[in-house]
Amino acid sequence: MAIEQGIWKLAAGSSGEPPQKLRPAGLADEGILEEQIMQDVSILNRDWLLIGRQVRTGFDKLIDLLAVDANGTVIVIELKRDKTPRDVVAQAIDYASWVVTLADYQLIEIYQDFAERYERPHASLQEAFEDTFGVTLDSVTLNDSHQIVVAATRLDPSSERIINYLNEHGQLSINAMFFSAFEDGGNRYLSRAWMIDPDEPAQPVSNKSKKEPWNGEFYASFGPDYPWEDARRLGFICGGGAAWYSKTLAMLSEGDRVWTYIPKTGYVGVGEVVGERCRAEAYRFNTSEGPKTLLEMDLIEGYPHINPAADDDEAEYLVPVRWIHTVPREDAFSEVGLFGNQNTVCKPTTPKWSHTIDRLKRVWRLE
Repeated sequence: MAIEQGIWKLAAGSSGEPPQKLRPAGLADEGILEEQIMQDVSILNRDWLLIGRQVRTGFDKLIDLLAVDANGTVIVIELKRDKTPRDVVAQAIDYASWVVTLADYQLIEIYQDFAERYERPHASLQEAFEDTFGVTLDSVTLNDSHQIVVAATRLDPSSERIINYLNEHGQLSINAMFFSAFEDGGNRYLSRAWMIDPDEPAQPVSNKSKKEPWNGEFYASFGPDYPWEDARRLGFICGGGAAWYSKTLAMLSEGDRVWTYIPKTGYVGVGEVVGERCRAEAYRFNTSEGPKTLLEMDLIEGYPHINPAADDDEAEYLVPVRWIHTVPREDAFSEVGLFGNQNTVCKPTTPKWSHTIDRLKRVWRLE
């Protein structure tokens, strides 16, 4: 189904003037969009890190942009203006068939060339990855999977059908992003829309390494600026500020076991979930003075992120936990080779996850 984008200017106050539709300005040059993305990758996705531009493949073709996410997934981005024919989808898949063969060191070299050529703030992928996602590069499996994104002003119906089919049945994660430009009084604006909602559960992606069955135990990332000592004392994990950070808390159900990690610090606890996800300001903890919310208690570190007026997407959420074992932040356990991930909650399926739990059980002397 073709997607049409529009922007309307609303009159101030209650003047009664009708909304004015802004004039489409068009994207005269695909390079303009590429330059804007170079300035701010959140035009595509705020949870991506650019690692390459005009990357030459092994068969002497150029990939417009390469990115990675916090899981180490590599994203192939092909930019095309105006109507995008079916051969562009095929071209993007062809590029992905080359990307999936790349080893870690090759992606690291691609970033180094990119950083030097375009004067990026970080000279190495290790530095850029940790600064962007808050976890070290060696804590994820780089290029274990990949995604394809076609960016265009429009798609022909045949291309839309191909993308939908591949995404649903072809064992590929492929999506399209539509851009439109508008003008108002000399000011230019850019809007975007996804063909497939990126917040929907992801379709299977192509993996180049064998995964393990999920062992039934969850990983949780506890933000470095969140109140860990209060979470230890009262029993909860939390996250919020945007739907991307809070929605995965809903994966947890009563009885689930969750291992908690503070990015750039280490593992600090393991516990059993005793309730469902709840807005942080609404949950009542049992205290010696009766049930109280976090806003009604004197906290050790405080929880300034809580805003009762925030909408559901931007609100803070928590999940109550009965801790089995915790340590203070300064005693967190960390070493090379442990699993790490920026998702607030996830179900790891890499061998590194089993290794991590085994190490924690030994270090913390848990059965």
